[in-house]
Amino acid sequence: MKKRQVEPTRCDWCLKDQLYKDYHDKEWGIPIHDDQKWFEKITLDGAQAGLSWYTILVKRDNYRRAYDYWDVSRIAAYTGKDFSRLLQDRGIVRNKLKIKASITNAQAFLKVQEAFGSFDHYIWQFTDHKIIVNYPQTLADVPVTSHESDRMSQDLKARGFKFVGSIICYAFMQAAGMVDDHLVSCWRKQKPVK
Repeated sequence: MKKRQVEPTRCDWCLKDQLYKDYHDKEWGIPIHDDQKWFEKITLDGAQAGLSWYTILVKRDNYRRAYDYWDVSRIAAYTGKDFSRLLQDRGIVRNKLKIKASITNAQAFLKVQEAFGSFDHYIWQFTDHKIIVNYPQTLADVPVTSHESDRMSQDLKARGFKFVGSIICYAFMQAAGMVDDHLVSCWRKQKPVK
């Protein structure tokens, strides 16, 4: 008799399909320290505003292609022609404000890199370069903002970034591993240090 493989216990939000499970298991909450990945995260989280993350996740490969595989210098130099091309691309969310913000954010991103040496060094300062570990029992226990996301949002906006409200920043922090909000029952949860 064939032994049935048991699925690990995961956070409730990712159970929709295998794409979501793989994202949860292999990416969500794993700390990022690569500027190109940071720019991808900030762009995709901005594109998500008002939509579900799943909507963006299924379009992620299209975004990579449309945005020159996240080459921030190229994106910062996009012209009106590039804007029009993106606006016509059915593979991404074709929202004028979000597309304009992605180009503006690339320009602001380069300025942060210049001022801080890397975006990674800049962004981790909001958690004192540490992972904040929360212990939610249910999805209802997971906050949508924090003191850190409020500060991050305020600072990013002051530096010219768009679509970086505190809720978006908190989701960004969760996805990029600055905050561990895996449910305590989840196999990916960091266990408390004893």
